[in-house]
Order: sequence, then C-alpha cells, then structure tokens
Amino acid sequence: MKIVLFVEGLTERKAVPQFLKRWLDSQTTRPVGIQPVRFEGWPELINDSPKKARMYLSSRDVIAVVALLDLYGPQIYPQHIDTASQRYDWAKHDLERKVGDARFFQFFVVHEVEAWLLSDQSIFPRDIAATVARLQRPEEVDFEEPPAKLLKRLYKASSGHAYKKVTQGQQLFKKLDPAIAYNQCPRLKDLLDKMLEVARQNGL
Repeated sequence: MKIVLFVEGLTERKAVPQFLKRWLDSQTTRPVGIQPVRFEGWPELINDSPKKARMYLSSRDVIAVVALLDLYGPQIYPQHIDTASQRYDWAKHDLERKVGDARFFQFFVVHEVEAWLLSDQSIFPRDIAATVARLQRPEEVDFEEPPAKLLKRLYKASSGHAYKKVTQGQQLFKKLDPAIAYNQCPRLKDLLDKMLEVARQNGL
C-alpha cells in the first residue's frame, strides 16, 4: 500500500519523498510506500489535481493522495487574504473541495521546502550554520526573502557560489534528521501526522 505524493518541482520530486518516508517508517510497523508524481509547476498541479487524484485513488493499493505546494509562489488567493495562515487555510479548503474525495489531502510548505532544512544548523557549513542557528522558527522565514532565496544569499556570501536548489538541496535533505524538522516546523508536523494517521488506519 502506498501514498501518492503530488509535487511541483525537481527538489520535491527527488528529495522530499525519501525524507518523509524516513520519518513515517520510524513510526509504523510496516514500510509506507510513497510514490511521487511531479507536475510542471504549481499551475499544472492545481489544474490537474482533481482528475489525477481521482485516477490514482481508483487503484486498490493507493490509500491516499497528498498534494504538496509551496505557500510562496501560487497566485490563487483572493485579494483580501494576505497572511501566511489565511492563505494556507483558504487554499487547503478550496483545493480539497475541488477534488471532493476524503482520501485527498492538500498541504502547503511554509514557505518553501528549504524551511525544513533551516530547522537544523548542523547540516550546513559552519559560517552558514551560524546564521541558520538564529532562525528560531524556520516556517516564519517569510515572503520577502523565502528560504531558498535566503540560502542563495548565504551560500553566495560564503563561497561565491549560489545555493543550487536541486543538487545541494538533495544532499542537505539526506543529512537532515526528520525528527528535528518535525519538532521545529508545525506545518510539516501536520503533514506527517496526517500521513501517519492514514497509514495506521490502513494497518501499516
């Protein structure tokens, strides 16, 4: 049995499934399968989720479909909704309603998956780690300079080379302890708790 994970980019496709799986497998009696499905950016994911979610959920071995989007990026929010919390709640409800299946769950990374990396200073080079250590709440790195842009600036200042989202992101995710990110990132905790709940409901 498996969970299908809808993602919008290469970093999410290559690094995130194994990262989530490491935490889930530490909590379940049997391994949880996670099958990533990559879309070409957030517009395609949002537009195609209803049709594709229903298609995957028609398979007997799929226990849930989870869609994961960065909160930073999509231009889908009503004009009067501007805080991170308001955007999260509105978009989650709207996109789950459009799919219309209780086994589909929409989640958002606040504000990008790099926020999870910022939860653990030990995975970074020493001079970058010093700045990361001052970030008490990784998910509150905001829309003005979201996590990937912050890392690009820090890596450029440290080494003269910008942070490479796909290659370095993969390497950092392999080092990151999921339990640390779970404890530091409440929205990630919500995602993992829901995936664990679904897994246990299905005997895993």
